Amino acid sequence: MKQHLNFLSLLGFSLITSLCTPAFAQVPAKAESCFACHGPNGNSAMQETPSLAAQNARYIYLQLRDFQEGRRSNPMMTPMAAGLTRDEMRELGNYFSQQTLTDKKFKADPEKAKLGFAKADETLCAMCHLGEFRGQNEIPKVAGQNYDYIVKTLHAFKDKTRTNDAGNMTSVASTLSDQDIENLGHYIAGLSK
Repeated sequence: MKQHLNFLSLLGFSLITSLCTPAFAQVPAKAESCFACHGPNGNSAMQETPSLAAQNARYIYLQLRDFQEGRRSNPMMTPMAAGLTRDEMRELGNYFSQQTLTDKKFKADPEKAKLGFAKADETLCAMCHLGEFRGQNEIPKVAGQNYDYIVKTLHAFKDKTRTNDAGNMTSVASTLSDQDIENLGHYIAGLSK
């Protein structure tokens, strides 16, 4: 009887300990190499590099797969994704999606942000990116993303140097002026994370 109680006590302690340990405490081995550019826990300090923290897991997985299969190209990311297995890509997506996006302290110009909001409304951005630009499944969360990255990405879709979007973003971006892109950058980067 005493052994049975000791076993139950040990089992209870193990269960409580495992429940108190956050799921994201386990940093995937491959995530360490991501931190150099995307920042600790996915919060990038490099303005043209996206933060991955709180990004949709499926979106991260699909982008890694696109880099690996040549649908998306980047001199740094293409070789980084080359050797990843599908399970490692999913693990990275899950890990970064569970991290907290830090405030970038971006100071949006109020007038540009207002014009960006109007352009986002006109082009129906929320149909895919949802309200507050939080994204869904394979559509990225862009609220609170680095301003320079937003502008760079919109230009890449407009110029068709990035086309791994089934045509949706290239179609929308083709209608945007450089000023529209700047305004959208102010609006989206200024949204709360």
